[in-house]
Amino acid sequence: MSELESELVRRRLTKLDKLRARGIDPYPHRYRRSHTVRQALDLFVSSEQSGACEPTTDTVSVGGRIIVFRGMGRATFADLVDGSGRVQLLFRRNNLPDLYDLLADLDIGDWLGATGPLFRTRTGEITVEVRKFTVLSKAIRPLPEKFHGLVDVESRYRQRYLDLISNEESRRVAVLRSRIVSGVRRFMESRDFIEVETPTLVPVAAGATAHPFETHHRALDRKLYLRVAHELYLKRLVVGGLEKVFEIGKVFRNEGIDLMHNPEFTMLESYEAFADYNDVMSMVEDLVYSLTAEVLGSPVVEYDGRSIDFTPPWPRLDLCAQIREHSGIDILALNDIEPLKAAMKSVGVEVSQQRSWGGLVDKLVSARVEPNLIQPSFLVDYPVEMSPLAKRRTDDSRLVERFEGFVAGGEICNAFTELNDPVDQRARFEEQEALRDRFHDEEMDRMDEDFLVAVEHGMPPTGGLGIGIDRLVMLFSGHPSIREVVLFPQLRSR
Repeated sequence: MSELESELVRRRLTKLDKLRARGIDPYPHRYRRSHTVRQALDLFVSSEQSGACEPTTDTVSVGGRIIVFRGMGRATFADLVDGSGRVQLLFRRNNLPDLYDLLADLDIGDWLGATGPLFRTRTGEITVEVRKFTVLSKAIRPLPEKFHGLVDVESRYRQRYLDLISNEESRRVAVLRSRIVSGVRRFMESRDFIEVETPTLVPVAAGATAHPFETHHRALDRKLYLRVAHELYLKRLVVGGLEKVFEIGKVFRNEGIDLMHNPEFTMLESYEAFADYNDVMSMVEDLVYSLTAEVLGSPVVEYDGRSIDFTPPWPRLDLCAQIREHSGIDILALNDIEPLKAAMKSVGVEVSQQRSWGGLVDKLVSARVEPNLIQPSFLVDYPVEMSPLAKRRTDDSRLVERFEGFVAGGEICNAFTELNDPVDQRARFEEQEALRDRFHDEEMDRMDEDFLVAVEHGMPPTGGLGIGIDRLVMLFSGHPSIREVVLFPQLRSR
């Protein structure tokens, strides 16, 4: 804390002592509002529309944070903000003979309850004419000097509460995110899916090609991991006869941090018995389209200077054909690592960080195909090496029934016709284990023996889906960085 900040805190502590010396509790247990700010403003507008000559309202009680003080002799104006909006307060000495001097011990940032009628000033602003007020919380630390639109990115992320106080856009995104999650939940329930909860601490971090976070449970004396996906536990439930299940929750992947990635992020995963990846594609289109209508009022979103139209149907694009079109490489004809690596180098794709054949293909897709997928699109039919949990195509065993959804050059979802052959699934897991031993620094899936035992009891044909909630919020809010849509993103140590 700087010397100036220390002095400001000292002054506020002195004012706190003065309030207590007056017999005022600066941190009362409760306060009963009659109206939010928005409700109070709407009440006054209704009064105006009723035709009253000099519209005013009955007494209202509002509560919020003071963000502006303007003293004018025997009158003081203040701006009060709550979660619904902002309203002006007017304190007149003649209305507050026993309380007016108390204003000297209040500061910007304090929480206040105010009671009085509403009227419109000569400048046209709807205002509460305060007849009584209550200190709700004395702020000891001052708000940053430039808190009106806090712009320092590091401060905004580390002290999100200051960001929410000062930036209307941050509050908008927080509310938008909540509405998106609620909308997803309503959509899934409308299709008879049931919401379930699966373990966050797991003995095997399987279900995705990702490095896990690990911890140790003292009482059990065993190593546990933070889940990297919901998938394998949700599919256990399908085996158990819950035919339509979904979960919205955090998953954790020990990976890098960039504009699109945060080590913990929110996923919707769903599994539907008697469905395949074509059914899931249709559901994704309907889900996202319905969300745009419900949350934004239009299927067209402005993002990064482009108009994105989520109206179905979205094109289904063959993955291998798209790779050939945008790189000239036929990956199915280059089924060994070195020939594929040489072909990628020849077209200028960096390959130094990739070791496995599947990793090379994934890099090729991200470098040459994804940047061209601006409008909502599905890439379909992936090589089996990239998809250990997906069912093979009946007409080409080199490929699986998998799709990923892309918008604005970024992935938003991943889905399969789920592999329900326990013999094939065991062989895929064993291959993943062998690849991880060989390429230990590359992300691979893991053998989960308990899951295999579940599938050996019989899993029906199933369509599975994973959608990144953070990516949807980024698209809907127009923000290219995941840190803008996660309230508390992971950051480096100071």
